[in-house]
Order: sequence, then structure tokens, then C-alpha cells
Amino acid sequence: MTTESQPGDRQTATIQMPAPTAWPIILAFGCTLAAAGLVTSAGISILGGVFMLAGSIGWFRQVLPHEQHEEISVAVQPVAIASARALVDRIRLSPEHRARLPVETYPVVSGIKGGIAGGIAMIGPALLYGLIAQHSIWYPVNLLGGAGVAHWQNPTTAEIAAFHWQSLFIAIVIHSFTCVLVGLLYGAMLPMLPRHPILLGGVLAPVLWTGILHSFMGIINPALADRISWSWFLVSQVAYGITAGIVVARQERVPTDQSLPFAARMGIEAPGMMHSRADAGPSRDKDKP
Repeated sequence: MTTESQPGDRQTATIQMPAPTAWPIILAFGCTLAAAGLVTSAGISILGGVFMLAGSIGWFRQVLPHEQHEEISVAVQPVAIASARALVDRIRLSPEHRARLPVETYPVVSGIKGGIAGGIAMIGPALLYGLIAQHSIWYPVNLLGGAGVAHWQNPTTAEIAAFHWQSLFIAIVIHSFTCVLVGLLYGAMLPMLPRHPILLGGVLAPVLWTGILHSFMGIINPALADRISWSWFLVSQVAYGITAGIVVARQERVPTDQSLPFAARMGIEAPGMMHSRADAGPSRDKDKP
């Protein structure tokens, strides 16, 4: 590009642009005729081939061995970009101004409390099922913990209904560990449920995992699946879910790092995203009422 000085701030310059040509259109027209001749007559295709050859030769001569250009005159006028503001206004962040959820969540201890409370609540329906169905409170306990007893191989109903300290110990360990884990899941899940968290977390979630267990228990342990009363199992799971959901939902929420900008979470001083430091010069942060 060449530039010539002129009086004043304006300057004239010339730039090189590809020279205009009609040969590509002629080549395209020849391709169209050649294709149309396939369904009409051979003469149309021959005529199209002539146009294609002429268009190709003409186009090649304009780009080989050197491309043809033409000089275009342009007016260059310097533009000065200036701002009347010397500082940057701050972006006001609010809980509604967010890109990620949740803004607040429950502390870890709330999930542990909910898991323990739910585990205690589901003991009642399980023992009630044992008394009504098998006249023994140890029947549901042994169903849960009997799988870990080494000498239990296809036990009878009477053996399952009897007291076994080994299966009781194993049942307590399995029950406690599982309830706490699910309680932690509730603590992380309930803040993300927009409405009716106790209904969704206390009823819908137990129904879903009961259906999943019912589908896979026949593959994992067919003997155990045949002895489980799934209606009572669902009742105990709903009792757990509602109790754990109520306990977790009553805990005080704490803000998460998701409510802060990414730059703030990374510890970066980002103008416009956070309050200025004391040594960062004049501040534009307005005093809050």
C-alpha cells in the first residue's frame, strides 16, 4: 500500500485489490450446461465443455504466473479515540447476578446430621416389617448383615429370624456408613432443587433408588432379592428421605465460592469485579446505604 501526504489531517492512499474478471462466471455456466446435457442432449454438454475450457484458460491467465491487480484510491483519516472517564465503574454483584449454581449450600455437618437422623427414622419401619411378616425384629437386620457372615449359605427363614451378633455388627456398619454417605449427598443436592426440596429429595429420590436396587438386586444377590419385601423397603427409604431432607433443610446455608467472580476465586485483583485495594489509587466504589 502506498500513501501520499495531503494538506490537513487527511491522507490519500492506494491499495491493491484483485482485478475484476468474468471468467469464473463463464466457467460456472459451462459446468451448468455440461450437467444439463446429461438429461437433454450431447450438444448441450459439448457446448458446456467449450465454456468450461474457455473459462479455465481465461481465469488461469489472470492468476498465473502473477496475479493481476488494480490500484484503488482510499482516503485515510486519523481517528482519535478518547474517553471522558478516567476510571472504571464497578460492576455491582448481587445473588441474582450469577453464572453457576448453587450460590449457597449446606455445610458438610448438615449432611452428616441428616444421614444419622434418617438412619434412625428408617429403623422403625424395618423392625415393624420384621414383627408383622416374620414375628422377629432380627429378620430385617439379618437380611442386611447376614451376607457378610461367612458360614451363611442359603439360610432358612428360621435362621434369618434368629439373633446373630455377627450379622448385627455387620448390619450396623453397613447401615451407618450408607446413611451418612446418602446424607452428604442430600446436603449437596437439596440446594440445587428450586422448589419443594423435601418432597423431591424425600420422596422422589427414594423411589428412584428403590427402583434401581429392585432391578439389579436379582443379578447381584438373587437369594436376597427373593426375601426382600420391596413395599416395606420403599416405606423405610421414604422415611429416611423425608427425615434427612427436613434435618438438612433446617440447617443454615453458607455461601459458596460459586457466587464470586472467577478472578476473585483465583485471587486476582480485577478492576470492575471487586473493591479496590487501599493502595490502588482513587476508588470509584460507592458507599452502600
